[in-house]
Amino acid sequence: MNDKTIATHNGNFHADDVFSIAALKNIFPSFKLIRTRDLDIIAKADIVVDVGGEYDAESDRFDHHQRGGAGERENGIPYSSFGLIWQKYGLEICEGNQDVANAVDAGLVSTIDAIDCGHVEGIYKGISLSQTIGMFNPTWQEDSHFDTCFDDAVDFASRVLARFIASADGGISAKEIVAKAIDNAEDPRVIVLEKYTPWKRTVHTLSKEALYVVYPSQTGQWRIQTVPVELGSFEDRKSLPKPWAGLSDKALKEVTGIDDAMFCHNGLFIAGAESFESTMKMASIALE
Repeated sequence: MNDKTIATHNGNFHADDVFSIAALKNIFPSFKLIRTRDLDIIAKADIVVDVGGEYDAESDRFDHHQRGGAGERENGIPYSSFGLIWQKYGLEICEGNQDVANAVDAGLVSTIDAIDCGHVEGIYKGISLSQTIGMFNPTWQEDSHFDTCFDDAVDFASRVLARFIASADGGISAKEIVAKAIDNAEDPRVIVLEKYTPWKRTVHTLSKEALYVVYPSQTGQWRIQTVPVELGSFEDRKSLPKPWAGLSDKALKEVTGIDDAMFCHNGLFIAGAESFESTMKMASIALE
């Protein structure tokens, strides 16, 4: 049971896949983790998380990016991989206490799912960073000293603060790069970044015309992403073409006519291809 191989995607990670692996560690204390998009390797894994285009709880396949997604809760919040894993293993992780499992789903899991799936409702009702810090306090069931718990909370907060500082520093540097890309754009509706940098705030501040941003991914391919109507919004100035929704590989290549098209998210806010030229062709089609 502890010799499982778990596969998830490489490159950028989100709360969805990070929390999924954290949850599985409670069930499988020792496992081999592989971060890849190689379909042959994925097929051989015992558990697959947030990649692979398949949801089948019985065979431990937990993706939600396939066309049509992987279902939703009664309140309308779609399931991400974290939610799918919680459906199967949450009760066991909570030692058989269904009320606790439900509470964790309502307060944490469903919020992460909502954010990952671009579902507006429910985002502001989950756990906050302040609540997280508060949970470092001992409960009435624990015989812990407040000072010790306080030290633990400080260690956690120090790490978070360091990342906020690093993020702020990166944001300042990114502003200059994105501003230059806006000035140099051949078509003001399509902003091209030579290297991925945070761009949304600068684009919203400096360009009312921009509809798409094209940039290289960390794994070497290229991405096209829509510009939201406002910061924090899941509504786009102009979505990608509806026929692309949820398609990948061969299916997307047939619809777009682009030989190296890779994927398009169900939410029509991001798509990708192997080459820069093909991603720019996606942009041209989307503009039409």
